[in-house]
Amino acid sequence: MTQPAATPTVKVKMGANTYGKADVRLFKVFRDQPPYEQRHDIKDVWVRVAMEGDFDAAHVSGDNTDLLATDTVRNTIYGLAVDGLTGSVEDFGKLLIRHFVQQGPKVRRAAASFTEHQWGRMVASGQEHDHAFVRQMPKHTAVVEGDGETFTVTSGIDELYILKTTQSGWEGYLKEQFTTLPETNDRILATVVNANWEYAVESCDYDAVWQRVYQQLLDTFTDHYSPSMQNTLYRMGEAILTVCPEISRIHFSFPNRHHIRYNTERFDIPNPNSVFHADAEPYGLIEGWVERA
Repeated sequence: MTQPAATPTVKVKMGANTYGKADVRLFKVFRDQPPYEQRHDIKDVWVRVAMEGDFDAAHVSGDNTDLLATDTVRNTIYGLAVDGLTGSVEDFGKLLIRHFVQQGPKVRRAAASFTEHQWGRMVASGQEHDHAFVRQMPKHTAVVEGDGETFTVTSGIDELYILKTTQSGWEGYLKEQFTTLPETNDRILATVVNANWEYAVESCDYDAVWQRVYQQLLDTFTDHYSPSMQNTLYRMGEAILTVCPEISRIHFSFPNRHHIRYNTERFDIPNPNSVFHADAEPYGLIEGWVERA
């Protein structure tokens, strides 16, 4: 019996690829000396490591020679954190990348991504507690990439909910067939800040820069009448680049969380601009880079 001809295999090759470990949940307690003191600080970080290199053999022929196991990657993150996580996650990222490039014969580059949850000291009986904490709203994000000798660092702020109840408007825009939105010079302005910035320097005090960016975001959001979210984005970027010479440029993503005055008059109840529907979807989205000229 004649066998059917085999379907020829299409020619392929491996493209860009990485492997590593994701969602490593690292929590560290910094204990004062001597060890019986009760004043503590903490770091709460989710880590992802992705390695690049000569991994084609593992994909093409199943040859795992000289490959670090992803389980080893996880263990390394925790092990190096004991003595290596002493300051910013950005500096810890450089330490991780140096290690994986040195220890992995086939690793050429690596990237370490971080989401650091912020915690503030709990206030009890009017006093800051030594070892009790409350989770704060914004997250400190960072991505460190490099070959073990040179690095690219990007830091950021995520999930910063901000709102002001006046000193914002939206006027003078194009009116056409499908325009229904009325102009206003008094509206609620609300957004969830996602900001990422690049550095103009090889190294710096990353935690101090993050704190300056965070505070300047709040200062600028409150210091002016906002004719648009676009104008506030520009003002924020300008102010941050002014107080942070370490930063070369900054990117913002601002979803516009609309608060719409609810029509209670249909129930014969006057609404003196005090009751609103907080609309979730759809929403306006304003994004952009502010860069040094």
